[in-house]
Amino acid sequence: MENQATENRPQERRTRVRGRLVAAAVAGCAVLGTVLMLLPVERTVTRAPAPAPGAQALTAVTAGVPAALPDLAALIGERERHLRRHPGDAESWAVLGTAYVEQGRRTADTTFYAKADDSLQRSLKLRGGAQALGGLAALANARRDFRAARTWGEAARKLEPRRWTTYPALIDAYTGLGDHKAAGVALERLTRLRSGPAVRARAAAVYRDRGWREDAAAQLVDAVAEARAPAERAAYLEQAGQLAWERGDREDALRYFQAAVRIDPDQRAAQAGQGRALAALGRTTEALSAYRTALAKQPLPQYALELGELYESLGLGQAARVQYDLLRTTVERAAAGGVDGELVLGQFEADHGDPESAVRRLRAEWLRQPGTAVADALGWALHRAGRGREGLRYARIATDKVHGGKVRSALYAYHLGMIEAASGHSAPARRHLREALRINPWFSLPRVRAAREALAALGEVPDEGVPVMDAKAVTPRPYR
Repeated sequence: MENQATENRPQERRTRVRGRLVAAAVAGCAVLGTVLMLLPVERTVTRAPAPAPGAQALTAVTAGVPAALPDLAALIGERERHLRRHPGDAESWAVLGTAYVEQGRRTADTTFYAKADDSLQRSLKLRGGAQALGGLAALANARRDFRAARTWGEAARKLEPRRWTTYPALIDAYTGLGDHKAAGVALERLTRLRSGPAVRARAAAVYRDRGWREDAAAQLVDAVAEARAPAERAAYLEQAGQLAWERGDREDALRYFQAAVRIDPDQRAAQAGQGRALAALGRTTEALSAYRTALAKQPLPQYALELGELYESLGLGQAARVQYDLLRTTVERAAAGGVDGELVLGQFEADHGDPESAVRRLRAEWLRQPGTAVADALGWALHRAGRGREGLRYARIATDKVHGGKVRSALYAYHLGMIEAASGHSAPARRHLREALRINPWFSLPRVRAAREALAALGEVPDEGVPVMDAKAVTPRPYR
């Protein structure tokens, strides 16, 4: 395992890891064309027929890996027709329910979650067993109900301890509840039961939460190289892009996100990631377009918040308010599907709305599921509401080496430093604000500016600036 010295490994290893990942992405895009070009024209090659789209999605869903949206739609249609003829098939109900979960997650259409709940409960009544319980755990995670996900996941594990697809849902549940030790134990059990790209990608997420960035990147290199289906490969490239973005590698992050979208045009998280990276590179018009595309097909409140803040940083207040209204609407709509949107709503209210409302929401959220992101958001909301001393406690929890899970987050370090600066703790404020800019000097253009101004006020002049974006260079239009 990696210790503190891992962060100081030579630059050559970082370059090698990035190069391997980019090479894997390029190889994944080019392999089919290369194979076809190498085939002699005059020869007849006998090949096994490609599996039907529904069969491809069935393999993905039952193996716990990402599936293409058209394949998922084909699988859902096939299972719905089958179950009209065979309503007592518990396994098919479980497969259908799990496919609904994935469809809802990929499209942000929460009506699929109600269908998933009904299908999985039917499977459970028909003695669907661990497969149905695991599907219910995945559904609860998609709804951000991590306590329920833990309950369902642990029930599935108790019933079939060697069923490996149960453990990814358990890892997500434990992480959402801030129980990083349990997430680590679940990962150890998973890796003893199974290997392969899906497990590597899951390990990368856990390593990222522990601050082991080089190990996380190495796992993703192999996951991308080993992934069999385009949608799966694109999902791992998107994860690699997020990791690159979090360490401030704008260009690398953009390349990974672009590769993911080329492979799977329905990879909306990668499109939003492009918006993030492009904005940091000063390519504002392209950033706005990327965000709009992501929102049009996967209207997540987090994307609306990021786009609104981008508009606001350009001085385009009306356009920003359109996105903030969209955020509220999507949270309300998602709540009707059982999705907990209190975290993102609290983050929005703390910075752009009513900080007292943010405190109430996030305090209740902390009592339900005390994850690291909730601790950070609650600490910042308390600071914004004028209760910095109490906020400092939660900001420290979010960055604590034990409770915070050791994740290296520029935003968390920034929040802690700003709260410390406002509370008169100058020395730690300098340290944490410098840390935020060192982790990712582009994590948020307005916040980066605020951090540099705070450091200057504390008597330290930063040695780097931030890109200046020209509002005249963009032609904003309301989201439709």
